[in-house]
Amino acid sequence: MNEHVRHDLVDADVAGIMIPTWIDGALQPYDKLSAHREGLRHKAVSVFVVAGDAVLLQQRAAHKYHTPGLWANACCTHPEWAEDSETCAVRRLQQELGITGLAPQHRGQVEYRADVGGGLIEHEVVEVFVADAPATLSVTPNPDEAMAIRWLQADQLEHEIAQHPDRFTPWLRIYLAEHHAMIFGDKVA
Repeated sequence: MNEHVRHDLVDADVAGIMIPTWIDGALQPYDKLSAHREGLRHKAVSVFVVAGDAVLLQQRAAHKYHTPGLWANACCTHPEWAEDSETCAVRRLQQELGITGLAPQHRGQVEYRADVGGGLIEHEVVEVFVADAPATLSVTPNPDEAMAIRWLQADQLEHEIAQHPDRFTPWLRIYLAEHHAMIFGDKVA
């Protein structure tokens, strides 16, 4: 079994979830699992939470249907059909990490395609947000989403990814390698 896919939980984890997906050039609701199995281009939202030079990471829950136990940025998700990206970002910060009161700022759009194991492909058009947080931010991970959190200085994160890329999600590696300046600007070096 591929270490990055929980085959026993794939169907239950995403059953019935419809995400905005491009089919024959038109955006329409499509089954989340099918979109990943077929590698279809779909909408996504990714949120980075930063406090000074530190970046909040979450370790994906062990039962997630792909990339369980890998470290990712604060929130990576798919908007519900007809949900705007900013609303999705705020909703998922609260649902995944218990974070409220932040105002995520849109930083741009990233498109990537990555194999996440087990025959699943993320082909995402991602609206990327950054939320500035106080050092005293209260974070309460939802155990269904994240098994741990940690704050890392940006340079330490880059060092850890270089030393142990297999501990991090493909999208986090892509974001830092290819879109660092767009996401962080001058804030995090």
